[in-house]
Amino acid sequence: MRNKLFTVAVGVCAVFVMTMALSADANARTIYKFGGGPAGGVFQFMAGGIATYGPVKDIQEFRILAGASGGSTENLRKVDSGAYAFGVTYSGDIYLARNGLMTNDPKKYENVMAMAYFYGAPAQLVIKKGGGIKSLKDLEGKKVGVGNAGSGAFANCELLFSHMGIWDKIERNAMGYNDAAAAFGNNQLDAFWLFVGYPSGAVIMAAQQNDIELLPLYTEAAAAGYFEKYPWLSRVDIPAGTYKGVDAPVPTFQDSALWTANKDVPSDVVYQLLSKIFTPEGLAHMVNINKAARSMSVEDGIKGVATPLHPGAEKFWKEKGVIK
Repeated sequence: MRNKLFTVAVGVCAVFVMTMALSADANARTIYKFGGGPAGGVFQFMAGGIATYGPVKDIQEFRILAGASGGSTENLRKVDSGAYAFGVTYSGDIYLARNGLMTNDPKKYENVMAMAYFYGAPAQLVIKKGGGIKSLKDLEGKKVGVGNAGSGAFANCELLFSHMGIWDKIERNAMGYNDAAAAFGNNQLDAFWLFVGYPSGAVIMAAQQNDIELLPLYTEAAAAGYFEKYPWLSRVDIPAGTYKGVDAPVPTFQDSALWTANKDVPSDVVYQLLSKIFTPEGLAHMVNINKAARSMSVEDGIKGVATPLHPGAEKFWKEKGVIK
């Protein structure tokens, strides 16, 4: 009996010591939340890639906790409020939010500051080959996946489709990329929209189940004056062969996905993170996480940034000679 009591006592003490050690570690290391995006989206890979990078994990003063989110606009609001310290956000969303120009939201979000450029996120509209959809106008009355509610994909879809006069003329289905690809494959959707780096796993999935096409969006949008109204968007061609059965380049447009931070995150934290990621080893790690990170480089570190930089980022990019 004494031996059993001794064993139990030792066990309780061990649990207590472990709990105290974990509490001490938690107290010693500040936790910064990093908003990624929906499952299957590149945003989530970027946030997770930074959080899991060895030299970032080894930082003793703080740690990064990456989590899934609705995407760009949710990240923007939560970074602005301080619920997230960091997020992945589209440059256009930051610009609109900072100037009180978001759809049905006149608030000015001034606490979100840019850190670095991740990649260009092209608009992609997946349709079935030979399905009779040849323009955006042909989507009227159709079932369309428009992106996850609260995401930059949803916001950009609403922006374009409203400009083209079809937002209220389609049957909208708000869902993440993987869910949309599955619904498309089951003939529950006629088309689905993405605003994400290529190749997208969701589009690859759709191309395995159906013969697909990508609707060329650039020419139609340009003719309607879309890029005069939203000048931060730029043309990009999705290369031939990116997806099975898409054998010619597809002209579309893109926004810039940016790494953002709340203005109250200490400058030395922002500086330290950029110093870990924007090295040859850090960039190689990010490319290994997702090929969209091939666009990341010191030279293009602030590409697509149209709003103020975080002071810690400004210091870093000045030292790198990116800001003169």
